[in-house]
Amino acid sequence: MAGSEEQSYIDYDTFLDPDFSPTAFANSLVIATNNPSDTPIDLSTPLSRVLFDIQEIDTHIHTLSTKSAIPLLTHTRDQADAGQRIVAEVEAQVASLTDGYQRLQKEVIQRHEEANEVRIAVERLWETVRIGRSVARCLTLGRQLETQMAEVVGGGGANTKQKEDHRAMTRASNTLLTIRHILSLSGPGEEGEHLSGINLITYLQNSVLTPSETSLRNRAQQMIREFSMSSLAPSGAPTTYAQSEETKSRTISALLTLQLLNPRLLIAALQAYLRTSLTSSLASITRALGNLPTLERTLLEVSARCQNIVALESLLDTIKPPSTAPPESSEKSDEQAGNLLEPLLAALDTSSLPSFFWRSLAEGLGPRVADLMAKGGVSARALKTQRERVKDSIRECVLRGSQSPGGIKGKAGAWEREAAVMVGSVIGSLGR
Repeated sequence: MAGSEEQSYIDYDTFLDPDFSPTAFANSLVIATNNPSDTPIDLSTPLSRVLFDIQEIDTHIHTLSTKSAIPLLTHTRDQADAGQRIVAEVEAQVASLTDGYQRLQKEVIQRHEEANEVRIAVERLWETVRIGRSVARCLTLGRQLETQMAEVVGGGGANTKQKEDHRAMTRASNTLLTIRHILSLSGPGEEGEHLSGINLITYLQNSVLTPSETSLRNRAQQMIREFSMSSLAPSGAPTTYAQSEETKSRTISALLTLQLLNPRLLIAALQAYLRTSLTSSLASITRALGNLPTLERTLLEVSARCQNIVALESLLDTIKPPSTAPPESSEKSDEQAGNLLEPLLAALDTSSLPSFFWRSLAEGLGPRVADLMAKGGVSARALKTQRERVKDSIRECVLRGSQSPGGIKGKAGAWEREAAVMVGSVIGSLGR
């Protein structure tokens, strides 16, 4: 059999070659059995050759299988037995690993899961405690704010005879800003985080904070509107030293309150005060120029208004901006200002409040006098006739009004320009 295997005509090397190509092999068979010039190509001969080779290989395989059946079966059985032994060993190792994993899961993983649950619970409890502390602090400050507001309006609390305490306005403003600051810290991990979603805090904002802020703002604005320290008023009792000091103290409280709440509110309130003084003075002087017997009294009132402005300027110059002002409401210019006067002067674009008052008054007075002269009549003739008296009265009004309420004058000739501007606004429209 071995000799016949060696003498087999089948070229096994060709079929076992890694580069063997069925297409190239079939093409070589067709060319070997046909001439290139044949028109009909004979495919039956190469096909028979291929079928015969396949049958020969099948016979060879059958012969080898029959001859080597017992060795093949023995080898297969040995391999199966070896596989069973390997599987048994592997199963023992797998069982050992499974036991180790279960023990690990029980001793480590389960305990880790339990510890993680405890950690989450502790974190949530700490978050709850932190929120509770923030809420408690806000409520405590809210109660403190209510007490301070009762002191501001007077007659609050258990003592029904309690007098109004304007100094409590500044304390209430600081308390209000502290609460607002806590509520503004709403970032992750900050004190005010989650407070916006608590109903009690919402109630505190609506029922305490907002009404208190409105009350403080309105009260401070009213105190500034009512500011008066001049003793030149034609009617009323003279102002005593104690009354002047009380007026200063009340005004300082009002100024600091508005500065704390919002520096823009303070500037707006002071501008409104100046605007009211200007409007009233312009209207009263215009009427008095049409009725000269009332001119002296009217100019005295105007001087009193300007003296109040001088006193206000002096007061603003001595007050420093509070260091507790909220950073989000403080502008860069306010932070650099050494007192409360500088931001106001910058807003009005002037170097002095009395100078601003007289120059603004003169600017509005010129057209009024021109209209009065254009109408003619007794008033216009009286103005022309008594122009020197009017000139002296207006000049004296400016110099008198530019003094401080205590009667202390500034530098000699310091207000001559303002007096000249005021005189020119009136006399310049009278003609010759």
